Amino acid sequence: MTPSKFLPARSSFESIRKQAKRLVREFEAGAAEAVARVHAQLPVPKLPLSLRDAQLVLAREYGFAGWKDLRTAVLRQEGKGLEWAAAEAERAIHDNEVGRLAELVREYPALLAWRGDSGESLLGMATGSFGDSGDPVRERTFTRVECAEFLLDAGAAVEPAIWEDAIHARAKGVLQLVASKGALPRTLNVVAALGDVDGVQELMRGADAGAVTQAFLTASRFHHRAAAGLLLDRCVQFDSELGERIERWRGRDGFIDYLGEHGPVRGKPWLTVVVNELESAMHKGDLDEFTRWLEREIDARDESHVDLLVGLIENAAYNNCGPFIERMLEFAPGMRQRRRPSSAVVFALEYGNAHLIPLLTSIWPLADDLPHAAGTGDFARVRGWFDESGSPKLGNLNQHYPANDPGVLRNLHWIPANAQHVLDVALAWACVNRQFAIADFLLERGANINTNWSTHEPAGMLHECAMHARYETAQFLVDRGIDLTIRDYRWNATAKGWAIHAAKDPKMAELLDRAERARQGIG
Repeated sequence: MTPSKFLPARSSFESIRKQAKRLVREFEAGAAEAVARVHAQLPVPKLPLSLRDAQLVLAREYGFAGWKDLRTAVLRQEGKGLEWAAAEAERAIHDNEVGRLAELVREYPALLAWRGDSGESLLGMATGSFGDSGDPVRERTFTRVECAEFLLDAGAAVEPAIWEDAIHARAKGVLQLVASKGALPRTLNVVAALGDVDGVQELMRGADAGAVTQAFLTASRFHHRAAAGLLLDRCVQFDSELGERIERWRGRDGFIDYLGEHGPVRGKPWLTVVVNELESAMHKGDLDEFTRWLEREIDARDESHVDLLVGLIENAAYNNCGPFIERMLEFAPGMRQRRRPSSAVVFALEYGNAHLIPLLTSIWPLADDLPHAAGTGDFARVRGWFDESGSPKLGNLNQHYPANDPGVLRNLHWIPANAQHVLDVALAWACVNRQFAIADFLLERGANINTNWSTHEPAGMLHECAMHARYETAQFLVDRGIDLTIRDYRWNATAKGWAIHAAKDPKMAELLDRAERARQGIG
């Protein structure tokens, strides 16, 4: 990207912010220079020009991909201290730039003890795995072991969450690194994760049934068959019925192999088989097989089994498996009274399955907020969240998703939450559920079409379209000028890249390529 201007040697972030606001005013006034500047960076700008888009224009003029990059550069010039250094360190960890991380720690030693808004540390950022890291390629994608080793050698403290998260994610490299530094506790679950047979034999003596069971599940997930075999023998001593079930099914070796193949593992070994077989039947669309496992293995009076059913309903909500939700509600009608906490309604809306809401709201009430109204097509309620001038009147922000879900905010790097986040999620849910009139209404009132919202980590609405074959929504977004060059946080890929490499959807890739060529004036 060739800049059309360069940052002055003594830039201030406040002056840059003022430049963006001035661009909005001048564009609205029809100033020829402002109009030309905007169209040079945003060929099809959404009107009226939002401050977000003006900031993007300014960032691109200075040669940066986005406002965050420009902000970081200006704050660097201002020398903003520890918080700036932490943001730089996070970027260095994400990009696996150990040298840059070392420079920052030398200049700001307090980074080793720094904690973010959610309590995260730099070591946690380096070792944390957003998804399962059960194979080396995924672990390299999700963790930054080289950065973690530097931080450990520099004196970063190893808290229990570090190894607990690594065990949960099956991050072998992280565990081996922390073990090599002598920072792992010698507990039964830890030695099981490491496959330490001698340690397992020693520590399982005197361990209670819960500790042995957890260690067995851990050893199985890490494919440590010898350690898992010892622990399973001990589990069967605690629970003879488990042994009988296993022998009738696939035998002990087959059971261990199955658990290694079908994680994540639930709290009880046999229930892991039950849940995985229920999910498998659901994904194959085999309602008869699903019903057989349900009726044979699930007790709707058992509170732990009710929790299991809630998890299955969540799975069905984002995989659009309505008949299976109906079957579970018929099987366990008492769930309507128990109303366990659940994300099923949110999953249905963010994955474009709003038609499942009537089923789900027989258990969980629909939240009264802007995103839920937008996703379900309640235009009257959507209008009610804005005043006559078109400005949002959201009241208490914590009433609205995602401001009331800290986990989602952390995943999207949206801490602290603000009103723009609520508007952007409302736009996203309207788009994925094809409530396009509501989406236009929200765009006119400040929702950002170029938001980095995604169902997981920061990406963009077109990325979600690419993954889920939402051609109509993608065309809607393209027609309204969405930025086709937005890249996701994890893989630094555009939506077209997702369509080609992740979704393997040539039809979507062609749609996006055609849009890109049209923007460039190529026939």
